[in-house]
Amino acid sequence: MKNLSNILPVIGILIALNFLSRQFFLRYDLTEDKQFTLSKATKDILRSLKDGGEPVTITAYFSEDLPTDVAKVKRDFQDLLVEYANLSNGFVDYEFVNPVTDEQKQQAAQAGIQPVMINVREKDQMKAQQAFLGAVMKMGSRQDVIPVIQPGMAMEYALSTGIKKMAVVDKPSIGILTGFGGPGLQELGQAFQQLSILYNVEEIDLKASETIEPKFKTVALIAPKDTILAVELSKIDAYLQAGGNLYLAINAVEGDLQNQSGFPFDIGLAEWLRAKGLEVEPSFVLDEQCGSVTISQQNGFFTMQTPVAFPYLPLISNFADHPVAKGIEQIVLTFGSPVKPIGNVKFTPIAYTSRQSAIEPAPVTFDIMRRWTTADFPLSNIVVAGVLEPGSGGKIILVGDGDFPISGQRGQNADNINFLVNGIDWLSDDTGLIDLRTKGATTRPIDPLEDGTRTLLKYLNFLLPILLVLIYGFIRFQKQRALRYRRMQENYN
Repeated sequence: MKNLSNILPVIGILIALNFLSRQFFLRYDLTEDKQFTLSKATKDILRSLKDGGEPVTITAYFSEDLPTDVAKVKRDFQDLLVEYANLSNGFVDYEFVNPVTDEQKQQAAQAGIQPVMINVREKDQMKAQQAFLGAVMKMGSRQDVIPVIQPGMAMEYALSTGIKKMAVVDKPSIGILTGFGGPGLQELGQAFQQLSILYNVEEIDLKASETIEPKFKTVALIAPKDTILAVELSKIDAYLQAGGNLYLAINAVEGDLQNQSGFPFDIGLAEWLRAKGLEVEPSFVLDEQCGSVTISQQNGFFTMQTPVAFPYLPLISNFADHPVAKGIEQIVLTFGSPVKPIGNVKFTPIAYTSRQSAIEPAPVTFDIMRRWTTADFPLSNIVVAGVLEPGSGGKIILVGDGDFPISGQRGQNADNINFLVNGIDWLSDDTGLIDLRTKGATTRPIDPLEDGTRTLLKYLNFLLPILLVLIYGFIRFQKQRALRYRRMQENYN
């Protein structure tokens, strides 16, 4: 009876805690980048729902009996939805569906969620099985879909942008300046897809347009090839003076691998930029941390394709603490050039080369088979991108490589696209969603350990558990011996 009276309060406390946990969701975020803390942008979006918005219903289609890493994704997504529901005061409602019936699978497919193949271990064997890992968001008659929720993705960005996209009636506009031989929306396909989530993206033929309309929050000029006349530059000046923003990615040099030569390249922007206090130096940036080119080598009757490190394709992984570079791990430049301010202007560098880099003025002759040494890279932290913030007028982001975001270019990758989209987002967006775009799992390599430290940790890892067991056993032995001694004394009395 006494034991029962002790147990009942504990059971009551557990029941109360379980009830409270369903009403209140609390957790403390110890991650370095506050990965599990909702951003101000998300809170503002959820607050706007309460202030006259429509309710949002989220249906998450997740299969059961998932592998551990995928099951964790489901738990993380569910935790996120709990927070959204709590902060929105009921304006966000959600449910989880395990599509097992034909009707449920058909509903998921009609909503835009198709099953994906995942590897599952069963009876010591790996097999592939279909699984649903997506979600559908609805607000009134509007709908948005997250087709696949996978490990490492920016879940908060996907949810918040989906809600924002459904809530916004009139999207702001951004423009891509064309007419000078640069890429259009088709060549910027991946960037166009990402930007179209929150913006109307339009091409602007600067030669045919009298002005750049003020409806465009930002315009981008990417890798122009033809000469830009003073009359066209005056249109950009007027737009900037009126408060518009410019994303400028240009080539000050060109490289021709077929002829193994590099040369300066100017289409009339150099003097215009200098007048604003900026310069893209007509030189090649070289970096020991670089991409490679493939060369053909004859080996008997066979032709071997061999990758060779090519410092003229620098891998940029050194970024400033700036929203444009937030979450970016590495971009690849295709014959990049240094960017620097001239005079007393407010210029913020956002991307640098590594500690082993160099500058080589154009023209140059490429020696692809050259054996590079550390002595060839005497410089460090060369600026290749930055932001000019004048006292009046709009901001300018300048990148010393025009080809880095173009689909199909050498070295073009996901972070190249993110770097372009982040920049345009930062210039255009006042919601703060840019901070969420790359919020997710990042690569965090472990610094190499010295031999002595590695040996110490190895033996400590092996011996410490044994030592702890011996200490515990010794303490327990002493307690038992003391207890026997007291009992012997009591019997003696």
